[in-house]
Amino acid sequence: MTTLPSLHSLDRAQGARIWLAAEAADMRCGFDRLAERVRKVIGQDPLGGHLFVFRSRRGDRLKILVWDRDGFVLWYKRLEAGVIKLPQPEAGARSVELRAGELAMVLDGIDMSRLQRVPRYERGGPRISV
Repeated sequence: MTTLPSLHSLDRAQGARIWLAAEAADMRCGFDRLAERVRKVIGQDPLGGHLFVFRSRRGDRLKILVWDRDGFVLWYKRLEAGVIKLPQPEAGARSVELRAGELAMVLDGIDMSRLQRVPRYERGGPRISV
């Protein structure tokens, strides 16, 4: 059974990033159509080892696409009740970058819009706050 990389390893990996597509995706999409959406909507290389998160229109399903050395891995979650609360991208944004901890909270059912991040120093470029 293949699982997602550990969140700890994602936080430590400099190259691994997590991208959330701003618009809903058709959950009938498989590997190839999602990889194409990564190129066109998110503007990234689907073979780059990053995680790409897609949500359904109703918000009760989530797919995560990642390239794993020799092929794509597709992780799929369907809630039996309720919806997945995802961060809202800025107006006009096609995607938003998430931290591994933020993805963990989303998958655990935490509503990120109700949380407030404490300002901290961060070396490098600005990250999107949720």
